[in-house]
Amino acid sequence: MNSVLTAIFVYVAVQFAIGVWVSRRMSTAADYILAGRSLGPALVAFSVFASFFGAEALVSSAGAVYETGFTATLTEPFGYGGALVISGICFAAALWRRNLTTFADLFRQRYSTGVEKLVVLMLLPGSLFWAAAQIRAFGQVLSANSTLDILTAVTIAAVIVASYSVVGGLLADSITDVIQGIVLILGLVLLAVAVVSIPPDAAPLIEVAKAAVNGVEANLAPEAAAPSGGLLAVLEKLAVPICGTIVSVELISRFLGARSANVAMAGTIGGGVLYIVVGLIPVYLGLAAQTLMPGLDQPEQVIPRLANELLPGFLYIIFVGAIVSAILSVVHAALHGAAAQLSHNILSRLAPTWSDGAKLWSARLMVMALSVVAFALALTTDRVKDLVETASAFGSAGVFVVAMFALFTNVGGPRAAYAGMVTGMVVWLAAHYGFAAETPYLMALAASLAAYLAVAVLFETPNVETAAAR
Repeated sequence: MNSVLTAIFVYVAVQFAIGVWVSRRMSTAADYILAGRSLGPALVAFSVFASFFGAEALVSSAGAVYETGFTATLTEPFGYGGALVISGICFAAALWRRNLTTFADLFRQRYSTGVEKLVVLMLLPGSLFWAAAQIRAFGQVLSANSTLDILTAVTIAAVIVASYSVVGGLLADSITDVIQGIVLILGLVLLAVAVVSIPPDAAPLIEVAKAAVNGVEANLAPEAAAPSGGLLAVLEKLAVPICGTIVSVELISRFLGARSANVAMAGTIGGGVLYIVVGLIPVYLGLAAQTLMPGLDQPEQVIPRLANELLPGFLYIIFVGAIVSAILSVVHAALHGAAAQLSHNILSRLAPTWSDGAKLWSARLMVMALSVVAFALALTTDRVKDLVETASAFGSAGVFVVAMFALFTNVGGPRAAYAGMVTGMVVWLAAHYGFAAETPYLMALAASLAAYLAVAVLFETPNVETAAAR
């Protein structure tokens, strides 16, 4: 085993040990899911940042910029980072004040237990795709730094991820997120400095920084400033990360553990700003690699290969630790959030006499089960980016529309909620997979909105009792 792989396994072992140590304070499922609502603004901010800054923001976004230029930043980092900021400003405090344990609790409060369960099932595939993307990216890192083939590397990554994720709850995750976030930022800064500091006699690397700047200017030209298809294509590109992120259980589980509504809001905004700032570093590195490493057959390995060329020994190990940090944080958030909803909103309802200890172990065992499913999904695609885009879009359009009505209006009831969510899902699946529409997500949002309002107006009266209770 080479020194890099040894360092990866040692680093993961340390994170695992921290999770085990913190988990000794957990005695109930609520402790596991919400960390006792004890998180301060720094922990929330780093947890929000680290839980989203994973494969797409690091490995995949640099590869996308390497292939297509600066226009790839529409979704990364600006789309996802902007969504985090919007969530902090508009939704974090409102959701926190409802005293929710999970996001699905909102739908039980506002509509019914049936709607609650449907939300859990509709958001579950997105979380699994998100976790699968991180496992795939972890496998790419292991493969790039060894002689392992991609199948073996992804399998090892899945075993590590499952073991790591099942131990700690939200508190352990938040504490390790701070460590992982710092390592991640340090690693990216080290690589960026290495690119900028390429010596004048290092031809053909001498023009890398200049080429990156020129690449930004060239790709900002009017003809390359937006995806093909015009304004609707741009809106589609933005709607997927923004709407999908706002209703993601990974994000909401982070700020529901805050100690106050103001902390939830400030921490989420801070995490979003940090995401955008740090996310610009992989953008620069992807542009620089166009000149430094032309002709790569696997663009998603741009950053690992770039680091391997420019960072000596110990600095390279630090950088690999940064990539592993990003991936571990995101995959734990995805598995933790999905497992929490399945355990709390479905299993616990089916077995109301379970003890606190039984509920805690049901959440942990659910994390393990979802890890296996995510591993299977990670083997179905060659590209991390494909998994992430599916994760953000799958089922979220209808849930987003219904959540907005639940939070800010008293219009509609359970039947309208069912109609909105099911219509959004069916339209997106048909438009995306059936006839390959250019804007399937916008179509799903519009159809969901129309279905919700139609059922609310024709079959339901405004839920005045719910509005008064709020």
